[in-house]
Amino acid sequence: MQSSQQNRKVYLDTCCFNRPFDVQTQTRVRRETETVEIILEYFDIGYWQWLASSVNADEINRITEPIKHAKVKTLLSLAHQIVWVGEAEIARGEQLEAFGFERLDALHLACAESGNADIFLTTDDSLLKTAKRVNAQLRVRVEYPDTWLQEETGHEYTKYD
Repeated sequence: MQSSQQNRKVYLDTCCFNRPFDVQTQTRVRRETETVEIILEYFDIGYWQWLASSVNADEINRITEPIKHAKVKTLLSLAHQIVWVGEAEIARGEQLEAFGFERLDALHLACAESGNADIFLTTDDSLLKTAKRVNAQLRVRVEYPDTWLQEETGHEYTKYD
């Protein structure tokens, strides 16, 4: 990897770091889990910076399964930076909602933009589809974790078809 790729700020929406704790019966879920775990390893060694937000924390607090809640909450505590939702993020979130994003997705994106994320990763098909449609209005690139990881590293890590 090139040094220009180092220190990227990566925002994971909540569905990404929920992945390792989801039921792993579907090939797609297993592939996304593997990819997220690799990205988390890059965070752990300090190669990339993990940017999260209070929106992640709010969504995690809605997880009703106690063990999953505890695991995901612990994982979030490893983030390098947390962006708190303030007036600017709420205002930007409302703008993003007008483009067709769901409220929480809009707030995630607003926080990623406020935190100067280089990339916003999601496993949410609907969010990604909307982001691709209104790409010119966004201040952060939105992508699937496996697509982005392969671009960044030049390797396809997944063993799943």
